[in-house]
Amino acid sequence: MQRFTKTTLLAGTVMASATAAGAVDIEYWQYIYETRVEAVDQLIAQFEEANPYINVEQVTFPYADYQTRVVAANLAGNGPDVLQMFYGWTDGFVNGNVLQPLPQDLFPAAQIEADFFPIVTAMKRGDDYYGLPTAVRSLALFYNKDLFAAAGIDNPPETLDELVETAKQLTEKDEGGNYTTVGLTVEMGGQDHQWWREVLVRQFGGVPYSGDFSTVTYNDAAGIAATQWYTDLTTVHEVGYTGFMDEGQAAFRAGRAAMTIDGTFRLGSFADITDFEWGVAELPANADGLRSNYASYFANGIGAGAEGEELEAAAKFLAYLSSPEAMALWLEVVGELPARPEVALTEQNLADPIYAPFLKGLEYAQTTTFVDEQGQRQVTMDMANRIFLQGQSVEDSVAEAAAAEQAIIDRAR
Repeated sequence: MQRFTKTTLLAGTVMASATAAGAVDIEYWQYIYETRVEAVDQLIAQFEEANPYINVEQVTFPYADYQTRVVAANLAGNGPDVLQMFYGWTDGFVNGNVLQPLPQDLFPAAQIEADFFPIVTAMKRGDDYYGLPTAVRSLALFYNKDLFAAAGIDNPPETLDELVETAKQLTEKDEGGNYTTVGLTVEMGGQDHQWWREVLVRQFGGVPYSGDFSTVTYNDAAGIAATQWYTDLTTVHEVGYTGFMDEGQAAFRAGRAAMTIDGTFRLGSFADITDFEWGVAELPANADGLRSNYASYFANGIGAGAEGEELEAAAKFLAYLSSPEAMALWLEVVGELPARPEVALTEQNLADPIYAPFLKGLEYAQTTTFVDEQGQRQVTMDMANRIFLQGQSVEDSVAEAAAAEQAIIDRAR
């Protein structure tokens, strides 16, 4: 609880001139997600109470418009002072002069790396950090306990083979052959693209990229096998399909999906489900017991246009957003795991049946270094859709995807 005390003191010192001159107004931007907005409202209230000479206004936009609005506002000279962003947007925001490096005197790299989970380094470019997370994410299997009980299934699947068989038992169709309940959601546009990339490809014996993420390497036997297994969920096993009830999380919330793979950020929104009891399990292992996971996070950074008193206030607010106190509140309201091990890996959290599977997943998780997260996600969606909708062979679709993603990476470098 004593870490970043130096940061707080330094930020307080540099704000002394602002307290004499009057309040400093700064803007914090993030995309609209109900529990995130609620959490930031609470954090702003607490921060302003402790720092009465800093006013923080929260500005939100729909997720689909968020990056565009940030870039456009920055070009117009009225961008945010502090902004939330997915770690995979870092290169685009840095190259587009949307972000400025965190002040090294207030946020020393050595202390950041001592205090946060190792995946924090995904926000480091050269010697500079461009953001810090409040929370980290991993993936897990959400399952509907009521549907499991009705089918006489006692436990969630432990392996990929069990996952298929369990999903088949829980899938229901009406007399016309229309799905009424899917055994497992199938949606590359959700978190399946992360599951496919960093979990399935590895479980089938491959790796998705070279060590420096400069070369796509999933266009091989392992990548083809992983893609075949994934698309077979729809084309062979018929346990679900893309677009059922529009999106997987909506189907699960409605009790129409027995299982879905999603991240910790769903915990807050799933918490108000009252129609059935749900549980969380680790992602299934392969037949040899190999597990993998994907870890990610949204970070907070300082806008390139912040300077003077606004920069000082922005740095102080960023330090608070990445404090243990903020992380504890974020876990309670949003459900995402604290980005500091000292806050996340408590006995209480490790014993919690909901948090524990996600925390275990962090132990063997991989973190993809994206150059264009949205574009690279679209590549996987297109790959699956060519197989589902056009009947393209798995081999050809994987090859086309690998070429398209390699082109994205090459353009960014």
